[in-house]
Amino acid sequence: MATLSYSAIMSLDGYVEDVNGDFDFAVPDEEMHRMANEQARQAAAFLFGRRMYEVMEEPWTAAARRDDLPEIEADFARAYVDTPRIVFSDTLDTVPEGVRLVRGRDAVAEVTRLKAETEGVLDLGGAGLAASLVDLVDDYRLYVKPVVLGGGKPFLPTPRPVRLRLVGQREVGDGLFCHFRRDE
Repeated sequence: MATLSYSAIMSLDGYVEDVNGDFDFAVPDEEMHRMANEQARQAAAFLFGRRMYEVMEEPWTAAARRDDLPEIEADFARAYVDTPRIVFSDTLDTVPEGVRLVRGRDAVAEVTRLKAETEGVLDLGGAGLAASLVDLVDDYRLYVKPVVLGGGKPFLPTPRPVRLRLVGQREVGDGLFCHFRRDE
């Protein structure tokens, strides 16, 4: 059975985007990038909401075709395109080869099925999708950047408390990595 792991880079006050929808603050330094690369190589599949998919897909598939990238970015691009990608959306009509489209309203049923039929880690990206799947998320991996945004899109916009336990933390580059598991 797969583990559903939600990870994101967030501000110290808990936002993944600022009030304008930007996330320039979240550019990873080299050490954080290395951790993200390792996480990407270990993923059995990437599960994205529409917005996160749009942020990731074009830049990283294009990057995978380039030969002038710094090695750390080329490494992530290779891992990204080599990993199955699933986007959950009710607004997209088509997706390119290598990506599977699932209607957002079917997310819980599809992720429940994927967890039962997949070995390894299903890497979840996108705060809205994560909120809709909160009862299925096993792990939360937070990369906390030392910036206070004062508002924006929260890391996990859930309407109720989620009990977690800390299983690891460490300084990473200019921030902090925290790993939590659902407290059953």
